[in-house]
Amino acid sequence: MVIPCYRYGHFLRDCVNSVLENQPGVDVRVLIIDDASPDDSAAVAQKLAAEDDRIEVRVHETNKRHIATYNEGLLEWADSDYAVLLSADDRLTPGALTRAAGLMDENPGVGFVYGHPVHFTHPGPPPAARTTLKGTSVWDGHWWLERRFREGHGCITSPEVVVRTSLQHKVGGYDPKLPHTGDIEMWMRFAAHADVGYVRGVDQAYYRLHGNNMSTTDFAGQLDDLRQRLAAYDAVLDKCADVLPQRGRLADLVHRKLARDALRRAARAYDRRRTHVVPVDELVSFAAQVWPAYQELPEYRGLRVRRRVGARAMPYLQPLVLSAVAHKGREWLWWRSWKRRGI
Repeated sequence: MVIPCYRYGHFLRDCVNSVLENQPGVDVRVLIIDDASPDDSAAVAQKLAAEDDRIEVRVHETNKRHIATYNEGLLEWADSDYAVLLSADDRLTPGALTRAAGLMDENPGVGFVYGHPVHFTHPGPPPAARTTLKGTSVWDGHWWLERRFREGHGCITSPEVVVRTSLQHKVGGYDPKLPHTGDIEMWMRFAAHADVGYVRGVDQAYYRLHGNNMSTTDFAGQLDDLRQRLAAYDAVLDKCADVLPQRGRLADLVHRKLARDALRRAARAYDRRRTHVVPVDELVSFAAQVWPAYQELPEYRGLRVRRRVGARAMPYLQPLVLSAVAHKGREWLWWRSWKRRGI
């Protein structure tokens, strides 16, 4: 278990206790890596280690940032059968490691296991976790990978993942070129080489929502989010070219999906009167870059109608505007009718 920590000393004991307690049948070792925190995180970690010999601590003299810290633990330290990266502000649910390890023990071809994460808002207490297993699923890795390319986004938060350490060492760790999408890119690389397991009907981890979460994306960050997602998918296609014979089809799937997402975000800016903060023109340019036939997409037709209506009127008329996925002819008829009425 690798627990990176930066200024999260106040969460650390709760996190470590969730790993070392209520995980029956699993031998656990914990490495806490404090990345030169300016608070008392290192002192808290050292105190925990003094109380339990299953805990080791490393303290960076200078801040190496999250990717280097993650890889230090996963690639240099981890040597047991299974590995977990758990942020110091998150926690596992009772039995999470037991369930994941059991699935991988029974299925040697599974490279990693995940399940449902519970999101809760700090400082409130987390809700009670579901811990009665209702079954497991094992999916062909390439099938799971195609789903990710088809949907264009990840389906995993992070703390709910348990990885086979041998696969982690074979495939490698987090890509420093992908500071915001390195997790899904790495899991897709895993899926290119191994099957994927899922535990059903239970909660595997708690993800704490607070103002410092790294995954928070504001309006201005929407374009960067799309670019990071594109870079992650393209990186998988490049790194796993030798095991992905359908690279061209996968690229088309995700490029078209990301273009649609960009146009949908641009259209939503009109619906919510956010064109002054959402980079609409840049989103359209991104769509054109990744999918040259973007003007044929239904989302572009919807955006074109919204541009004609205008950002000021659109929030009031939005219930009358047909969805961007509506038939082009019906949408055009509505537009002409709207114009004739002189609204």
